[in-house]
Amino acid sequence: MNSRITIREAITESETAVFWKRLYDYFTEDIFRDPEDEDREYFFGEEYHRQIQNLHDRPRNRCHYLFFHRDGQDIGFAMPVIYTEEDGKCFIMEFCVYPEFRGDGTGRKCVTALLEWVEENGGLYAELNYGGDCRRRHFWEGVGFLENGVDEWGEPLMLLPPKAEVPITVEVLADPEDWQLKKLENGFLREIGEPTLTEERQWQLAQAIREGKITFFVAKRGCRAVGICSVAKYFSTFTCSEVAVFEDFYIEPVFRGKGAARQLTRSAREWCRENGIASITVCCAPCDEEMYQALGFDTPLGITLAHLC
Repeated sequence: MNSRITIREAITESETAVFWKRLYDYFTEDIFRDPEDEDREYFFGEEYHRQIQNLHDRPRNRCHYLFFHRDGQDIGFAMPVIYTEEDGKCFIMEFCVYPEFRGDGTGRKCVTALLEWVEENGGLYAELNYGGDCRRRHFWEGVGFLENGVDEWGEPLMLLPPKAEVPITVEVLADPEDWQLKKLENGFLREIGEPTLTEERQWQLAQAIREGKITFFVAKRGCRAVGICSVAKYFSTFTCSEVAVFEDFYIEPVFRGKGAARQLTRSAREWCRENGIASITVCCAPCDEEMYQALGFDTPLGITLAHLC
């Protein structure tokens, strides 16, 4: 059957009730099939319902309750949030084709209909959390999404690359509690095989920033942070002045190759010169040596050894 898939929004109280019933059915059948899943209680609880409903009811950047409709009946649903007042990101919170309608490319056709709706409603690109599920990752890869780091809680993300080219700018991080810093730091840690930040470590990091022990530089595409690096300074008896260590160098995969790496390292070096820092060093794996040399770290200082206390 090749009938066209359209989208309709749940508006009335009864339509909203149907949407929530279908959402809970989806949670039961597809997401939390294990009754002992520790997240199950939260997503079926009143707090989650209240938070989502608040997103739905707010006047701007709101969440939408959408049904996929074909041949006179609903065949699935989606729950997107479009940040039209920011950079036009559409975050797809939930997406489901009802089990009886799956197969024959229906899922892809629903994605196509959703992305057309997003564009018509001011969305410029799309992002989602796929929960680390290989089957879901494969599905979203099939419609053009790419793995792209993790969120501030360490959950893996996928991004449909934006069509528009937007200049990358770099600025010094102003807010130690910025959620985008946590998101990018978790992406960096996951990429190098380290555990993502716990709440305690998030607090420790923010405190170190407040105390001036570490300075972060943020690469931005509009208002979206797409990369970071940090500079931590200390006193060296070799120069009898402050020197610094360059760390936390990370750019979201989708936004690599667009000049962010050079802009970040240039900004860090310029900041060091302006603040009287004699040198900036980086400790890297052998496979990254050529990259850092190309970025200006071209003076060898021997081999770095460490004792982990």
